[in-house]
Amino acid sequence: MRCDYHNGFLQVEDCDLGAIASEVGTPCFVYSRHALEQAWQDYDGAFGTRKHRICYAVKANDNLSVLKALQGVGASFDIVSGGELERALAIGAAPSDLVFSGVGKSEAEIQRALECGIGCINIESVAEVERVAIIAKRLAVQVDVALRVNPDVDAQTHPYISTGLKENKFGIPIDAAIAVYQRVADLPQLRATGIACHIGSQLTSIAPVVEAVTQVVRIAEALAVAGMPLEHIDVGGGLGIRYEEEQPPPVAELVAAMTRAIPERYTVVMEPGRSIVGKAGLMLTRVEYVKPNENRDFVIVDAAMNDLLRPSLYDAWHEVRPYAEASGGEAVRCDLVGPVCESGDWLAKDRTLAVRPGDLLAVLDTGAYGFVMSSNYNARRRPPEILVEGASFRVIRARETFNELLANERAHLIEK
Repeated sequence: MRCDYHNGFLQVEDCDLGAIASEVGTPCFVYSRHALEQAWQDYDGAFGTRKHRICYAVKANDNLSVLKALQGVGASFDIVSGGELERALAIGAAPSDLVFSGVGKSEAEIQRALECGIGCINIESVAEVERVAIIAKRLAVQVDVALRVNPDVDAQTHPYISTGLKENKFGIPIDAAIAVYQRVADLPQLRATGIACHIGSQLTSIAPVVEAVTQVVRIAEALAVAGMPLEHIDVGGGLGIRYEEEQPPPVAELVAAMTRAIPERYTVVMEPGRSIVGKAGLMLTRVEYVKPNENRDFVIVDAAMNDLLRPSLYDAWHEVRPYAEASGGEAVRCDLVGPVCESGDWLAKDRTLAVRPGDLLAVLDTGAYGFVMSSNYNARRRPPEILVEGASFRVIRARETFNELLANERAHLIEK
């Protein structure tokens, strides 16, 4: 995302961030439409003429306007819940363009997906094979499926977002894959069209991905010999972004390495999320207090862990920039913390910032797993989301009102 100082003040694309904060208040999330579209096009262009399908991972950022923008440049979608299915349908996505992943699909979610005509279900267990077949039989439909296999490959990422090791909950053990495909072949309601793997998120090395893909190709080739040919290989997503010192490979290098490992006859399906939206977004927050402390000061802002959970949950690092390039405040060593009643409520630790109460700050690279992981903890309203297009912006999700916060509750007691 183009986020630079112009005449001493921070802007995204050609839009002044101070103007956004003045109109919609803080905290708020701000996204660049150009950055979203360009990131998707980087993937699409890297494949060239190779048969492929890029399914944006909706879980990274599920705002309807974000999905609509990506649909406009040609994206399909990877979903992991019934709610994400409804979001994709709400923007007019064709059900045939959807891949339904996830380890714990309920009967109701599977039924809804089959009724819609889902493109493919990525199945993660033998029990799920049987559940999908039973529901498909009841609906008198046939559904395309792929098995997500677990290749037991270390993604070299944070343990909470590593998904390809045998101790992780995801996928079918790779050694059991052929037997499970044989079971699928016995069920007329299911048609095995692909094989999938996904070893984790925020990947910064190509080697583990290629290792996993090579194992998956080996299974696909063995299935072809056994008379069960597949049409596509789903390589997952997971390319990381630079938050601090990470050095993820260029998209083109990752795609080239994977496609070299996959025979031409297979369509390559890829499901990037973070690398599409992560750097396309930031969060604006305003300083409430500067509280001196013995070791380092506390800069208390109006955003909190309920707005941006990644630092508290993953010990994640995000760059923080003042809106005004020269604020006039004294530079101090500080922790950037929120108003929530938890010591774990922090956004950045051990930074040097020159700020005063009332100053506006931008927390960068929060387009992925920002708003989608937000909550109403401490009865706080979730922030608005803003989409920037050139020099203009529009609100694509309004800030919650207190009436909305209370709408589904009733202060009713059982009479004694």
